[in-house]
This record gives sequence, C-alpha cells and structure tokens, in this order.
Amino acid sequence: MNITVIGAGAWGTALAISLTARHCVTLWARDDVQATAMQSTRCNQRYLPDVKLPDNLQVSSDFSSALANTQLIILSVPTAALRVTLERLVALPLDLPGVIWLCKGFEAETSLLPHQVAAEILPLNVSCGVLSGPSFAMEVASSLPTALVLASTDDAFAQRITQALHHSRLRVYASNDVTGVEVGGAIKNVMAIAAGISDGMALGSNARAALITRGLAEITRLGLKLGGRQETLSGLSGAGDLILTCTGDLSRNRRVGMLLAQKLRLDDILSKLGHVAEGVYAVREVHRLATTLQVDMPICEAVYRVLYENISATAMVTSLLNRTTSLEFN
Repeated sequence: MNITVIGAGAWGTALAISLTARHCVTLWARDDVQATAMQSTRCNQRYLPDVKLPDNLQVSSDFSSALANTQLIILSVPTAALRVTLERLVALPLDLPGVIWLCKGFEAETSLLPHQVAAEILPLNVSCGVLSGPSFAMEVASSLPTALVLASTDDAFAQRITQALHHSRLRVYASNDVTGVEVGGAIKNVMAIAAGISDGMALGSNARAALITRGLAEITRLGLKLGGRQETLSGLSGAGDLILTCTGDLSRNRRVGMLLAQKLRLDDILSKLGHVAEGVYAVREVHRLATTLQVDMPICEAVYRVLYENISATAMVTSLLNRTTSLEFN
C-alpha cells in the first residue's frame, strides 16, 4: 500500500518509520528546510534525533506530490490543526482515499472531537477513522512492541486498514466506537498533568495509583455521556493510554505537571517543552463539557484551575484530598 503521513513531528515520523516494514511510505513535513534535511541526513533531528530513517521512507514538503497515488492518508497533526489540514485535503483535485488521524483532544471553542470535525469537512463517501492507544513515539520508532486501536464507523474500512497496518511490532485492533476511543485519548492527557503534579510533589505511588483509577472513572463518566462505550474506555485507548501517559517518563503532559509542581509558569513550561502537550488545551474543553453536561470531574476541574485560574499545585492537591467522601461507584 502507498501511504502518506501528513506531519513530521515525533509521532508522525515514528509511525511512518514503523509502517515502512510493510508499505511504501511518504512523510510530509510542513517545513521545507526540515524536509530537505531529513531526506539527506536520514534523521529527524528536531524530534527523533537518535533514530535513523529507513532508506525506503520518502520525505517531502510538497503537499500535492506527497499525496500522489496514495491509498491511505494518515494525519499526524495537533488537534488545533486538524480542521485546516482537512480543508486543504478536500481542496486538492484528487479522489480522496481513506483518511485516519492520530490527534488526541477536543477542538478549541467548539469542544468537538476529531471525528466530528472531520464529519463537517470530508465528503460522505470518504472512509475515515482514528488510530489511538498507548504509544510513545520513541518506542514505536525503535521497533518496540506496541498495541493500538483503529476505530471507524465503517466496519469494513476498519478491518481492512487494521490488517494493513498490523505487523510483528505493531499490533492493531479494530473498533467501531469512535467516540469512546477519542474521548479516552483526549482526557488521559489531562489526567497525566495531574499525575505529574503528584509525582513532582513526591506524593508517592499510592497517590499516583489513586489518580489513575479515579481519573479513569472521570473519563468513563464523560465518555458514556458523549456516547462512548464502557468496554472501549477500559481498553487500549482508555485505561491503556491513561496508564502509559501517567507513569511514563516520555510523557509530555506528565512533564508539564511535574514542572507545575516546581512552580514554573505555564508559558515557560510550554516553551521549555518544545512539543505540543494536548492536555493543556483539552482541559478547557473538558471543563466546558463537564459543566454543560453536569458530569462530575473533580480531577479535571482541579487541573483546569491550576492552568487557567492560577491556583497553586499545593492548593489543588489539598482541594482533592478534602473532598467529601462518597460511594466508589454510583
């Protein structure tokens, strides 16, 4: 299969590298200088400096030529760039093949999930879906075993693309619960910020385990309210991604939390990070949805207040610990 990956960040580059095991892959980079350097040096110095690009991975900054003869388009762009990227795709004079996206979050201001954004732009005859799950880019690029889930409302498309992407180091499962997969991927980033704050304050493994468990309860409450399914939120894109992001040292969102615990300013943290930390933006939309839909999400509420109402990390922890006791399940 000819596959085009749009977006040469860490995750887009890592997945492109992985897929060359079975397919002809072209990686599109927005920056012409970056694309030229990657093509000549066989390295993404900006995002994955220690990983060699396979000889059969092509890199281009020409949007049209990168999509010539492609049979599958994979969008590896931040949630904030999804709409404009889809609009650019449909403006091209070509019949779009299947499209899948990797972004995890809600669109700012609209609170739409990625598939809802895509539904406003893509023609009805274009099969599409989301690829998500617990996956650090560096590990995927290094051919370490990874399991993902591909969700689409088109069951035949999901099965076909799952089989196409699957190989010995990348295990891919199919699902038709697009909402559940996207909700899990979006909100786990918020929980990772909370876990980072806990770890940064040295509150211990017990506290982190409690945050992960109660965080999953919050994700599930909102996910069910939005139409997702319980089993999806307990699977790879829910519990799996949550565990990885809250515990792994490669997690950008967890790192944000740890730096917040050191009392650094958010602007300085994001500048220091050099990558997009989706949880910083997703929490605003989660807060809006939870308020509108009357879903109890105290951890997300606390993270929102730290990021956007300037309460301290210490005050956040105190407010969570002093909440009134209740039934675990209700």
